[in-house]
Amino acid sequence: MNSGSERLLADLRKELHDGGLAGSFLVRDLRTGDELGIEPDTERPVASLAKIPLALATLERIRRGELDGSTALDVQPGRVTTPGPTGLSRFRHPARVAVDDLLYLSTSLSDSTAADALFALTPPEQVADILRELGLHHGLTVRHTMRELADTPAERLDPAQGHLAQALAIDAGTGGGGHRLPQLDVTRANTGTARAFADLLQALWTTPSPVDPWTAERTRTLMANNVLRQRLAPDFSSDASTWSSKTGTLLNLRHEVGVVEHADGQAFAVAVLTESRVPASSQPGAEALMAQVARRLRDELRRW
Repeated sequence: MNSGSERLLADLRKELHDGGLAGSFLVRDLRTGDELGIEPDTERPVASLAKIPLALATLERIRRGELDGSTALDVQPGRVTTPGPTGLSRFRHPARVAVDDLLYLSTSLSDSTAADALFALTPPEQVADILRELGLHHGLTVRHTMRELADTPAERLDPAQGHLAQALAIDAGTGGGGHRLPQLDVTRANTGTARAFADLLQALWTTPSPVDPWTAERTRTLMANNVLRQRLAPDFSSDASTWSSKTGTLLNLRHEVGVVEHADGQAFAVAVLTESRVPASSQPGAEALMAQVARRLRDELRRW
């Protein structure tokens, strides 16, 4: 790493601190393997980012003939009324949905009720086993379903008191990644590192790969269809590039991982996992900051 890159990292760390964010960032050139990051090996709870390994495991089981994507399942409605959840999570009545369509809802719309219907077919321990078979388990742990993410103070408090849930998330941590809220405790939550997600993205986007080409292509398509584009997409989408990604959000956690593919053939894996020290549910400034930091890391890599 040259002195200019070291100065950039120091500047970005200061900007994150001043903006009330702690974060793990890693940007990797998928063609050369060059990478640049900030605390890329720090383990953090991943919230809905766990839906990527869930999709990968489900598609791999379809490829092996263990599941049929056309099989329709009866899914009970989520009946969630708090802001945020999408799809079946907000349905009021039961629905009958095919496995392939549950994959779309879970991954592209981040529908947690759809994800739990898939977890009923492929439980967390089996998802973890498939990741281990593929050699993609280092730094990435799937322990529980999405349902457990719904039982936080944010769901128990009136929306007007959302700042109290945020304050608890910020202040109730302990040393070494522990937390009084199990969803934020790295020993109990679904967890990952920025490097682990960059490795996963590399396996999905490049060859040779431990992931079967059919499984990888289907997963890439689901991520390309991501409808949640308020976070990193504004800094990575253009007429000359495409952005395929998955977000993760829980209390003060704001994550996104994805791949930006440029018209000139360059492609970069981008993994961003952040937690805010500001007790507010809506923080567009934090989302803009995390995107700007990720883009500046990518821009620096393009100059190497």
